Amino acid sequence: MEEAAGSIPARSILFSERCKSEYFYILPSIIHRSTVGLKEWVIPQDQVFFDLFDRLAAVVVLGSYRLVNIMDNFDTLNEAVVQMKQLEHDGDKITHEIYEQLNKSFITPLQPEEISHLAGRLDDILDYIDASTRKMFNYEIPAVDSYMIELAKLIQISAVEIEVAVKGIRSIKDPMVIERRCIEVNRLENLADDVLAHATKELFKTKTAVDIIKYKDIYEYLEIATDKCEDVANILSDIAIRHS
Repeated sequence: MEEAAGSIPARSILFSERCKSEYFYILPSIIHRSTVGLKEWVIPQDQVFFDLFDRLAAVVVLGSYRLVNIMDNFDTLNEAVVQMKQLEHDGDKITHEIYEQLNKSFITPLQPEEISHLAGRLDDILDYIDASTRKMFNYEIPAVDSYMIELAKLIQISAVEIEVAVKGIRSIKDPMVIERRCIEVNRLENLADDVLAHATKELFKTKTAVDIIKYKDIYEYLEIATDKCEDVANILSDIAIRHS
């Protein structure tokens, strides 16, 4: 039978009707399977993003420990600067892996912007830890002071809290567990603000004009690292609430 021009072929209609009937036939079984867990059925079970975040958070913690070690062993600064730069490169590589994985993933366990922002802010912490160390080296300061030591310890404690919270987003059973870590990071950042204020005030009493510029710059970079920790905490808090 000849089909009219512009009309839908009869075989296509038959094919469409057959697909429709098969769709309604299998739909109940799909719905039944989804009751096991819609999230588990829709989202692939591969944990690549969480694995990468765990690795990146671990590098941040290692960087924070090395920063404190520099404060305790300032005579090793020359070698420590090189080691810290390598650590910063390691963080960059992991961050790049996360972005690459995000670009080729159709479905992700978190929203793409959450993944991107979390990776970027974690990497920022490492960047400022590395930059602070490099400034100590480039400015050739003779020694660290109590304010630098205190800021370094606040960064370290914040990094440890962040690592625990990052591990928690793999399976969010109780968002308040993550939230408590994030609140603590926010508290530590407020303490860092106070340290910076006292350190800057003291500078003008005891240092020359050149030293004021050098030390103030180092203080500020250390404090910005705590700001970046707070940024990560805020992202993790939002993730915990949104996906719980």
